[in-house]
Amino acid sequence: MHSIKSFFTTTTALILLAGASLAYAETNWFGGDVHKGEPALEVTAALIKSGGGSANFHFATALVSMLGEEVVNAEVAKLNKQYGKESVDAFIGGMTFAVNSAIQHTTAAGVTLPEAPAHLTGAKLAKTLVVAGTAPDGTWWSGYFFDKALSNKIHIMVMKDMDANLGHAADRATHKILNQAMYDIAQALGHKNVKLASLH
Repeated sequence: MHSIKSFFTTTTALILLAGASLAYAETNWFGGDVHKGEPALEVTAALIKSGGGSANFHFATALVSMLGEEVVNAEVAKLNKQYGKESVDAFIGGMTFAVNSAIQHTTAAGVTLPEAPAHLTGAKLAKTLVVAGTAPDGTWWSGYFFDKALSNKIHIMVMKDMDANLGHAADRATHKILNQAMYDIAQALGHKNVKLASLH
């Protein structure tokens, strides 16, 4: 009788542990941990400001503002060789679309972006984005970054917009190339412990 009771107690514990593991293992659409906490809206506001503001945001402008034209040109040339110019152009366009979609959704939800902190510009902003997108295991993931910047809920809304307007393949490619680009930026900025996502 004692062994049967012990068996059921152990089995129940294993089921509960398995359930906890499944909850912990929740991943974003294109890989990486899900962040369910509050978004870092000051960082989001700083990124939008660096790209021309909410009325005229362009991702390429944000990159140059953070890293300088020479560094950005070198990274784009590297990505062009790796993925092809057409894919890289689509990635930059996809990021511009994603941020503008996020602005629309946050506005519709009644969320007012705070004033961007004056110190979050240039390389300091780029380093902040590296930290924001680095998951607990040390890997930089686009999905984790978008969760941190927008909230997981708005991130999903933005991905649905991208799927509907640009196609699922373009949505995936945007996440994929951003993983590689931000890994490269992390290494260039001295964050050598940041790991490259499996989707790259």
